[in-house]
Amino acid sequence: MHYRPLASTPGIEVRTHATTLYNSLYRSDDQQLVNAHVGGVNAYAAPVWHLRRHETGGMFDTYAESFDAVWTTATPVREAG
Repeated sequence: MHYRPLASTPGIEVRTHATTLYNSLYRSDDQQLVNAHVGGVNAYAAPVWHLRRHETGGMFDTYAESFDAVWTTATPVREAG
């Protein structure tokens, strides 16, 4: 519900999924923010890693492949009507 207003913004796509994940991933081109979920800690207080793609097969690609696998099965959010 918090991101639904973005669904009508050109260039932004919002999707939902039912996959159990242990990180929140926010990706744009060759940069990602990975919010690592920590038991007993709210997401806003958990560590956030800023990853940049520097080479093939590194941490960026590991998280990007995970993101892509979930993204392809996720359901697009339609703008509020």
